[in-house]
This record gives sequence, structure tokens and C-alpha cells, in this order.
Amino acid sequence: MSSNTLMGKTARYYTLGCKLNFSETSSFQRQLENLGVTDADEGQPADICIINTCSVTGEADHKCRQIIHRMVRENPDAFIVVTGCYAQLEAPEVAAITGVSLVLGSNEKASLIDYVTRNFETGTALHKYHNVKTRDIRTFQPSCSRGNRTRYFLKVQDGCNYFCTYCTIPYARGFSRNPSIASLVEQAEQAAREGGKEIVLTGVNIGDFGETTGEKFIDLVKALDKVEGIKRFRISSLEPDLVSDELIDYCAHSRAFMPHFHIPLQSGSDEVLRLMHRRYDTKLFAHKINLIKQLMPDAFIGVDVMVGCRGEKPEYFEDSYHFLDSLPVTQLHVFPYSERPGTSALRIPYIVDPKEKKLRTHRLLQLSASKTKSFYEAHVGKEADVLFEHAPEGKPMHGFTSNYIRVELPPEQASPELDNVIKHVTLGPMNEEGTALTATI
Repeated sequence: MSSNTLMGKTARYYTLGCKLNFSETSSFQRQLENLGVTDADEGQPADICIINTCSVTGEADHKCRQIIHRMVRENPDAFIVVTGCYAQLEAPEVAAITGVSLVLGSNEKASLIDYVTRNFETGTALHKYHNVKTRDIRTFQPSCSRGNRTRYFLKVQDGCNYFCTYCTIPYARGFSRNPSIASLVEQAEQAAREGGKEIVLTGVNIGDFGETTGEKFIDLVKALDKVEGIKRFRISSLEPDLVSDELIDYCAHSRAFMPHFHIPLQSGSDEVLRLMHRRYDTKLFAHKINLIKQLMPDAFIGVDVMVGCRGEKPEYFEDSYHFLDSLPVTQLHVFPYSERPGTSALRIPYIVDPKEKKLRTHRLLQLSASKTKSFYEAHVGKEADVLFEHAPEGKPMHGFTSNYIRVELPPEQASPELDNVIKHVTLGPMNEEGTALTATI
């Protein structure tokens, strides 16, 4: 591949959806930069546009279409590549959008840079869309990049073998697959050489790591914990049935894995969990949460909850609400249920009224705000180590404690020297916006 072909070209990137997508886009950006491509200036049309899409809800699909049309309008002569979950699920629809040059599904995403290079080398039109059936998705696109962030995002797994009734992700991402522990350790070591202090492990169903290589997630965690230079590791999300007691105990005593968990519940009603085809019940979930808090009392625990899914009768929602209220969790990520074509959830007869869905969402968001505020306030006056991130001159600096409390340092104490540096601070009261604890060094 010749670097001269793309030298001097400009690019623009847009990512929708999960941390995994952001990690992948960041890797595309880095690869293009190595070939001489620079970011397009604001307001100036780009030569290349890459849009990494999401399809987790109907609203996400709609937003993807809006972004694609906007990118076409603002970059009329660009080579526009659309990839990601929406591109995999609706390739012909995306390809039909005027101005889109290429649509790459999950299997072809790994060759995105080759496709872009080939276009500029030959100047000939490529077949407009490339994607394969779910069962044939086999490629794994490595990714360990930080983009414009302090934290690195290391992709350790892709795809999912869980076919929950409401979800299209297995169809969009394919079945579970992963690289070797050795290759991931090598990428983490490279991040450390580049000055990285914190790495977030990303994937679709991370706890299912090892499906390809026969290894275990706990062994990956133990191997990464030994990587010198990386001070912090975070696990982006783990299915409740895959959060082993052994893993919780290891994280509680590890060198670098933080007391920070994100565990999707989806519903606190056992009846709804069965309708969803989830692989656990509320008893197992409560056990995992309580064990985390027993071994790591200050742990931050985020929980995904879906509201208004098919079959969620009023009494089931009340069960879910009270179950969540009873748990020592920190924050709820609340998602209103969205109908997805082709999912088996559409066969469930009970449908929640949209207005009722909004009311339920509001109640859970209020519960989440209350839990998060209590968690933050319990840490006022304590000391903590904070990894600070770059801030514009004259603006407060922000960073996170080991247990993921967002911290704000006033402008008079902020300095460029603190960027990507872990500092010991005293935690003060909430800032005016209620988004972070103030801090003094």
C-alpha cells in the first residue's frame, strides 16, 4: 500500500453508538494519519468521510440517516464510507442514499483502509456495498486507540452469541470472537510506551472472551494487570451471568483494575427477564451487586435498564423499580424500548403505551439521579487519586477518581502539566452544574 496516494488528503469522522464504535473509528483515524491524511478544518469540505453507525434503536437508525445526509451535503465531493451496525443490517438502504460511496458491513470493516486507498489509487468506482450474512462474519478488527481522549480503549472481543428477544446486535456484529491474550497484552504495552495511563476494555459481550481462542476472561484480566506503566484498567460492560465471583474477588485485590463496574440488568422483573431471554434472574444479579459492595464498598456500579419493553405490565415495572431501589448501585442508564424489525420480541402481545413509557423512564431517571447524588455526597471530604484530562486554557480541568467519580479542578489550579497525570486531591462539594465534585490539590 503506497502512502503517497493519500498524502495531503483530509478526512472527517462521525461515530454513533457505543464505546466500541468510538474505539474502532479512532483506529481508522490513526491508520489514515499514518498514510498522510489530516483532519479537515472546520467548515472546509473533506476528501474522505467515515461514518461509523449504530442500530441499537429505531431512533439510532433515524439519526444515522440524518448524519449521512448531513455529511454528504457538507462534503459534496468526498469519498463517503458508511460502516457499523446500521450499515450491516440495512446495507441496500444505506447504499441508496445519494452521495454515499461505499457501505461496509461488519466483516469488511477490517479492510476499510484498503478500500479507501484502492479508490484513490485507481480512481475507479468500487462495488457500492459489501456485507455478508451473520453466520459468515469472521474478521476481527483490532483496536487500541485514544483518539482525542486521555483514556485508551482496547477492543478485546466482538460479536455476541446471546439472542435476546429485543436485540439486533448479533445480526449486526456476528457471533462472539476475540484475539489472543498475548496480542492484547502487546497492544496494552504499546499504549503504555505511548504514555497511556488508563485503558478501558471494550467489546460487545466482553465476558464471553475466549470463544475463539479457548482462553478465559479472568486470565486476560490477570495478564493485563501485569502490564507495567498502565495504572488503571476499566471493564466497560459485563453480562451478569458472566461476572464470576472469582473475577470480582480478583478486581478487589488487583493492582490496576478499578472498583468500577457496568452491569446490564435490563429489567428487575423475573417475568420480563424470561420474556427477554436473559440468562439470569434477579437473585443472581443481586448477589453480584452485593458481593461487589462487600469486597469494594466504594465501587461505582452502573446498570443498564430497558423501559417499556413488550410484556412489561404495570406490576412488572413496579417490581423492577423497587428491585433497583433496593440495590446499592450508583447510576442507571435508562433506555426506552424500541421496536426492532426481525426480533422475536415482536411476537409478545402486550405493548406499553408511549406516554406510559415516558412516565416510567422519568421515574427511573429520578431514581438514578438520587442514587448518584448520594454516592457523590458520601465522598465529600475524602482524598482520592484523579487522572486529569486536557482542558482549554482558563477552563476547569476534569478527571475521574479510581471509582469513577467525576472531579472538577478550578481554572486557577489547572495547568497543562496536569494533563494525563494522576494527582492526589481532596474532594469538595458538587460544582454548580451538579455534574462533578470540586477538588483541591
